[in-house]
Amino acid sequence: MATVHATTMAPTKLELLTGWLPRQPWYRGTGTPELSRAGGFRLDDPAGEVGIELMLVTDGSGAEARTYFVPVTYRGAALDEAADGLVGTSEHGVLGTRWIYDAEHDPVATAQLLAFVAGAVEAQHQSRSDTRDPTVGRSWSGDGEPRTVKLVRVPEPGQPGTATGAVEVDWTRPDGSAARGVVAVVR
Repeated sequence: MATVHATTMAPTKLELLTGWLPRQPWYRGTGTPELSRAGGFRLDDPAGEVGIELMLVTDGSGAEARTYFVPVTYRGAALDEAADGLVGTSEHGVLGTRWIYDAEHDPVATAQLLAFVAGAVEAQHQSRSDTRDPTVGRSWSGDGEPRTVKLVRVPEPGQPGTATGAVEVDWTRPDGSAARGVVAVVR
């Protein structure tokens, strides 16, 4: 299981996402986002090289707060084939420079998300080392192994999965209440 370091990152994840998020076609806000953490989980890279964090963040800058699913990966070197998905770089207090990618562009993250849906790996707590997160739900009713995943970037509370497989998570709304919905559909 991956170690979650209690350290600093400069710039922080939310600072990087504040600049990156408005450039995404699925972003529904206007202007500069005001981001806060809303939930998430981690998946382990079996090789121990790539950090995989599947975050939910809430943008409170508009008239109505909106939650986004922004899974990212952390790497110790640039991944040329994922250049289009580069969120930015950050200095990690323990590990040094990290290249942070939108996980949709990272083959390790995609493989681990499919393995999670298939039941081959477990979801890990977002901020605690060596701790499973049993609240992350998965379903798979297909024949064989899941092959493709589509991220639900703007999840809606209570929206049931209609695909052959799905990943469901909890997040916290700006008013402090809990929400749960699908963040990925799998076929």
